[in-house]
Order: sequence, then C-alpha cells, then structure tokens
Amino acid sequence: MSTTQAIALLTDFGLKDGYGGIMKGAIATINPHLTVIDITHELPPQNIAAARFCLMNAYPYFPPGTVYVAVVDPGVGSQRRGVAIQFDRGYLVGPDNGLFSGVLSLSEPIAAVMLTNPDYWRVSDPSTTFHGRDIFAPVGAHLASGVPLEKLGLLIDPESLVKLPLDSLEITDNQIIGSIQYIDYFGNLITNISGNLLKQKDWTVMVNHQTIKKGLTYSDVELGELITLIGSHGWVEIAVNGGNAQKKLQVDWGEQVSLHPRVV
Repeated sequence: MSTTQAIALLTDFGLKDGYGGIMKGAIATINPHLTVIDITHELPPQNIAAARFCLMNAYPYFPPGTVYVAVVDPGVGSQRRGVAIQFDRGYLVGPDNGLFSGVLSLSEPIAAVMLTNPDYWRVSDPSTTFHGRDIFAPVGAHLASGVPLEKLGLLIDPESLVKLPLDSLEITDNQIIGSIQYIDYFGNLITNISGNLLKQKDWTVMVNHQTIKKGLTYSDVELGELITLIGSHGWVEIAVNGGNAQKKLQVDWGEQVSLHPRVV
C-alpha cells in the first residue's frame, strides 16, 4: 500500500472544548504536512453505534490509503485495547470497542496490532482519560507518515477484534423486520434494512403504529408529512418533509421497524 498523506478524524468530542483541535495539534507536531479531514466531532456522546454507522458510511468517499482515527471511547483508561487495523482502503486507529465493525463488515481486515509500543505515542505515560491525544492521533500521524503497522505494537488476530453487529433482520415473504440504527441531525430515522433488498419493489413501513408510504425524495409528500425512502447512504430511511421524524414519531435508537414490500 502506498504511503498516505490523509488522516480522517471522527469523535464525539464536540466543538466547544477544543479536544478535536488538540488532536490535530498532536498530529501536526509529528508531521505538519499531513492533510487532516474532519468526518465529524458531533456524534452523540459515548454512542459507539453512531460511530460505527458514520464511519461505515464515510469511508468509501476518502482516497485509498487514508488513516481513519476514530475516538468514541467510553472505556478509555480501562482494559479495552487500543488498535490499528489495516484494510484494503487504508488504516483504522482507535479503541477496540466495536466502532470499526461496520467498516470491517464490508472490507475484511488484512492485519491488526494492539498499540503497545510507546515510541509512537505522544508521551510514554499517556493520560488515562485522553488516549485520542496521547495515543491514537500520534499513531495515526506516524502511520500516515509511512511507519509500518507492525512497528506500532503486538500483532493480534483480526478475528479477535470486538464486533458491534447490527440487530439481525427477520425476513419473510410478507415483511422485513428491522430496527433504527442511526438518527441524523435532521431527525431522519435510518434503519438497518438495506436498499439492496428492495430492487424493483414498492413498500410501506410501519413504526410506532404508523404506516408510512414510500417515495423517492423528501418532496414527494407535503411539508410535515412522513415518507420512507432509500437514503443517500443506501439504507431505508424514514423522514418528514421539512421536519423531524424522530420528534414526530417519538421513537429512538433500536426501535423496531417493519417493512412490507410488494413487487411492482
């Protein structure tokens, strides 16, 4: 794999307190010539499922070789592992808590290490509460600068990486039962039902005792009305034209959704 000069950051740190900027400073201290791109720093705090979805949704749009430093880490300072993972489009760096399992469900890992070599940390005695600054950002910068993966620590079996799978689907001839895997800034409800299951089909969705008809785009219904469609991410989505589906339906992460297809 050719050396990259791009690092993509994803955290739940927000923009108020400076933590994301501090990570960029740690990267620039190692190599100020790297390109650093923010995926987001506004994930719901400690929501590993949201991190899983956002990283899985984002990575296809970055150049091959990108280093993804993702930090949503409620277990920071505990016995959870810090890892770096090579896959076919680059590297993943962060806590081994399942946030990488979305990407790795689509692109199998090539190799993985536990980050045990302090030579590539910012300091040899890192903070117990800010591994993003002291371990993950520096490791990402070294990887993006050409340091081989195996120098960063102990090789581990990729099969041992923590998985955070989607809720399973129940598929019959008459319906698909899934759940809400993500809620975006607009209140759109993104299910774990792939649009690939619905080629050449029409459908309705039922959630919280409401039946919602399919459309192609938000404006297919009047302002304030519910609609279900395949979003830009490729998953079945429930939305309100000009409004917030989460608030309208009073549902949350993991809520059951049933989809009723019919051939057209």
